[in-house]
Amino acid sequence: MARDSNTPTKKPAVPPGGKRFNFSIWYLVAVVLVLLAAQAFLGGERNIPMSYSKFKQYVADTTSSQLRKVSVYSNKIVGEGIFDSSGTMVKKRFEVTRVEDPELVKQLEARGIEFEGKVETDWWKNFLFAWILPFGLIFIIWSFLLRRMGGGGAGGVMSFGKSRAKVYMESATKVSFKDVAGIDEAVEELKEVVEFLRTPAKFRALGANIPKGVLLVGPPGTGKTLLARAVAGEAKVSFFSISGSDFVEMFVGVGAARVRDLFQQAQQKAPCIVFIDELDALGKARGANPWGGHDEREQTLNALLVEMDGFESSKGVIIMAATNRPEILDMALLRPGRFDRQVSVDTPDINGREAILKVHVTGKKIGPDVNLRVIAARTPGFVGADLANSLNEAALLAARRGKKAVGMKELEEAVDREMTGIERRSRVLTPKVKEKIAYHECGHAIVGAKLKHMEPIHRVSIIPRGVATLGHTLFLPTEDQYLTSKEEILDRITSSLGGRAAEDLIFGEITTGAYSDLMAVTGMARSMVMDYGMSEKLGMLVYRKRMQPGRDNPFATSDDLYGEKTAELIDGEIKRIVDECYAKAKDILSENFDLLKSMATTLLEVEVLEGEKLTEILGAEATTDFEKFAEISNGPVSPASTDDGAEQADSEDLGKNLDKTG
Repeated sequence: MARDSNTPTKKPAVPPGGKRFNFSIWYLVAVVLVLLAAQAFLGGERNIPMSYSKFKQYVADTTSSQLRKVSVYSNKIVGEGIFDSSGTMVKKRFEVTRVEDPELVKQLEARGIEFEGKVETDWWKNFLFAWILPFGLIFIIWSFLLRRMGGGGAGGVMSFGKSRAKVYMESATKVSFKDVAGIDEAVEELKEVVEFLRTPAKFRALGANIPKGVLLVGPPGTGKTLLARAVAGEAKVSFFSISGSDFVEMFVGVGAARVRDLFQQAQQKAPCIVFIDELDALGKARGANPWGGHDEREQTLNALLVEMDGFESSKGVIIMAATNRPEILDMALLRPGRFDRQVSVDTPDINGREAILKVHVTGKKIGPDVNLRVIAARTPGFVGADLANSLNEAALLAARRGKKAVGMKELEEAVDREMTGIERRSRVLTPKVKEKIAYHECGHAIVGAKLKHMEPIHRVSIIPRGVATLGHTLFLPTEDQYLTSKEEILDRITSSLGGRAAEDLIFGEITTGAYSDLMAVTGMARSMVMDYGMSEKLGMLVYRKRMQPGRDNPFATSDDLYGEKTAELIDGEIKRIVDECYAKAKDILSENFDLLKSMATTLLEVEVLEGEKLTEILGAEATTDFEKFAEISNGPVSPASTDDGAEQADSEDLGKNLDKTG
């Protein structure tokens, strides 16, 4: 991100290119060892020890040895010059522990050996090693422990009340709105915050108050944290980043103290942005726990509420937070004056996914055959983190294969790994099991191809993937879907049962391979009856109430709103829907029996059917032509309006029809 040369920057805590010095106890051990070594060698040249009896022999011996000089101390005798009979010096300097011997002086005089008496003056060494060194070590250890316990360190025992927020100065926050793609509406909402931080006088002149808190709401991986950093980067202000779980500790009062310290630091560095990630860890509704609330967490939340009331946004401190569970937040956090603006960061549509891919391919070598529009069309439901991971996997695959650029083949394989898992070609399947899997997957494909409301088929494979996927039939929509009709759900149930119907029709027996199909089918049929009012027998009633938190109901709950008799009717309706769809799938396969056998035979030979080969078998209308779709679908996909967010989410879940045979 480009920066104006006139913009002042604060000096970072650590100089560029430098490292912060961290004291370690091993440094102290090294110092002690050095001092001990110094004590051992401070006496100058080391004397060779000798016994007193040996020394007396050298004094008395006049033929084979000669003593040059002897120094007599109070506790030792040091001699110089011992020679053998040939005159070669054997030992130059030796030391003997002194023994009270009145005859020694007479013997030295008789031999004519020079001797002298000396008094040791080692008081400075005694003072150094007996006083200075011990007290110095005690002072160093005490200073180290004091620093670890208090002193402002993040891990100090006495620094619990200090905020653990990571502070990024304006020169370190190098993220801008150019790095954010696929969430244009959220960016537009936050440009107002950037404008306020840049030119607050413009708003104050009109008496306008900027929102104190901005809550980013969206699924994981959609870029909420990146968006918050981009706001700080665009406004060129400091950025405080902390997780909601960093406030709460086992010690009472620590979380509240950290909240107060965080806001105090923020006001000192204003203008700035304080970003609290995973706010639901801190701001969960008080009293929601039926076994009693956690006092420490509630005290921390109370401190946050008080601090948000106490500071003034006019000083240039903006609170931003992110969560993917807004329904469990305390209502006091969401009232005006606190987090009074919510910005939805939703999963991107096809145009958003293409824009995200263009951002993440920066810095990667991409081949000329890569069509990002096709990859965007193949990845419905993917968020920014998924797309970034797919591109990274493609780059790793290309490097592993020795290629100089990432090609379309690597990108498609990376998407397949993300959606269905890694290929398990090493898993050995018997011919009989492989044949059953082939018919199972062909049953899904043929039934889906003959139904009016099913998405086009992209691939049929019997290559094992992931942990329990022995084969898969991939249906991919050519547009983002926000509402689902009754006929579409019934067709999806019918297509999901096509695998079980093919096994029954060809082999006259059923296997456990349809477990995941039956789970999906049961869920879809139950939602039709209990949530969407799609049963004529039970009428347009909701039998499973999913309440969102509001003023009258502060907690999100899910209650079953029916009695025992109604429960029997619900079970009967669910079974009727599944049985009728199964019968329809079996009829379709019976009418296309020859196609089922020929397709299964081809699939057993090639293991994967896609592209032209799949179109040749099922027809162009039943399969996906992504190249054609990429050319004609360049306009934005307009989402259909809905009054119920929960219903929209369920419809999106129903739209993901990826069969996995376990």
